[in-house]
Amino acid sequence: MSLDWKIGGAMLGLVFFAAVLLVKPIGVSTQFVILDGILADAANPAFITQTDDGFTSTNAYMAKSGGKYAKSAANPLNYSFLFVLAMMGGAALSAFGRGGIGQGEKRLPAIWKANYGDTPWKRYLVAFLGGFIVLYGARLAGGCTSGHMMSGMMQTSLSGYIFAAGAFAAAVPTAMMMYKKG
Repeated sequence: MSLDWKIGGAMLGLVFFAAVLLVKPIGVSTQFVILDGILADAANPAFITQTDDGFTSTNAYMAKSGGKYAKSAANPLNYSFLFVLAMMGGAALSAFGRGGIGQGEKRLPAIWKANYGDTPWKRYLVAFLGGFIVLYGARLAGGCTSGHMMSGMMQTSLSGYIFAAGAFAAAVPTAMMMYKKG
């Protein structure tokens, strides 16, 4: 079963609108920093400390912005972190709903098969590496596509439109290069 892209797009737009209206704009990449802080604090309990002024960390990045990241890592059950966990859970539910994870070559898109063969693990590796590169770039830029482009454009932010143009200017030629057949 597949969801029509127009219906999916409208549903995504409604979710983003509701999130901005009810809570705050959506952003995801910072939560990977928070997860790193949680793991580092579990390995070294002195990594995050609570002071009279709030939270701080022995790591300069976690301590920046008045200890905002350190506070989130010390108290991870907040909207943003739970949102990321819910996204992962939703993706897993979607995969299982479409026939399950681990279906190997039966689940590969035809365009992937035409260009790279029946190699699900190669696809997993490419997806992981692509995600890593995007996450690295997102942290380097101070935010991710959901924060800069999706939430930014919804708020009519000029930087959101500029980021979207740049993202598509890079993505379209990359896709054309990777998927010559099909």
